Amino acid sequence: MRAFGTITHDLYDLADWFKSHGVTSVAIESTGVYWVPAYEVVEQHGFEVILVDARYAKNVPSRKTDVSDTSWLQKLYSYGLLRGSFRPTAEIATLRAYLRQLERLVEYAAPHIQHMQKTLMEMNFQLHHVVSDITGITGMKIIRGIVAGERDLDMLASYSDVRCKASTETIKAALNGNDRPEHIFSLAQSLELYDFYQAKMLECDHHLEATLAALGSDTEHDPSKLPRPRPKAKQVSTPSFDVRAALFGVIGVDLTQIHGMGPSLSLKLVR
Repeated sequence: MRAFGTITHDLYDLADWFKSHGVTSVAIESTGVYWVPAYEVVEQHGFEVILVDARYAKNVPSRKTDVSDTSWLQKLYSYGLLRGSFRPTAEIATLRAYLRQLERLVEYAAPHIQHMQKTLMEMNFQLHHVVSDITGITGMKIIRGIVAGERDLDMLASYSDVRCKASTETIKAALNGNDRPEHIFSLAQSLELYDFYQAKMLECDHHLEATLAALGSDTEHDPSKLPRPRPKAKQVSTPSFDVRAALFGVIGVDLTQIHGMGPSLSLKLVR
């Protein structure tokens, strides 16, 4: 038995030590995210690696320590009594990492939408009464106009999209508010932060698209066989690229043909 450090060159020494002792298969206990570097280094060195749920080590005989954990897991593994947790291939793990980062960015952007909504209410700009979503085309055009200094109600009302159901007079009445400087400042900062996260989400979309294209390059699925999309409204936070076509290139079927399955949900299932 030998102890190793956790910095990268120590993990490489660990892999070399395994090789010198004829080890071919390794079990690693799943504890937070601390197992990830060790798992990836050992896997890169060609070992068969299984990820073990930490609950398997909770019944360690005698006093529980890291050393006794190791010995107990090794014994269970040698007897074939350990079951590995699901761990995707390196390519799918990359896809999963980008998707999780995208989900985090969506969560981080949400409070800034709420801040914009709150500031508009403080100014008595009743924008939420004339648009269903302030981050839609009409809402964002009006908010950007307000931040840019536009106060003419006719001009602000003209920013409404043709699909907006509210009349011009209704929009003008809703936008007749009290635009104090401190509220405009707060609205501008919230908008800037929202735009920042939108830009970062777009970067994630580019990486997702490239990753799916690389996964699909090893398949022979014919893009011309992609069925026509079912009529459906665009989902919120859907990636900017054609998810249907990208996924079809990987798995050869269009999951969005299933009722209730949109592009975003299909992408989560594939990961």
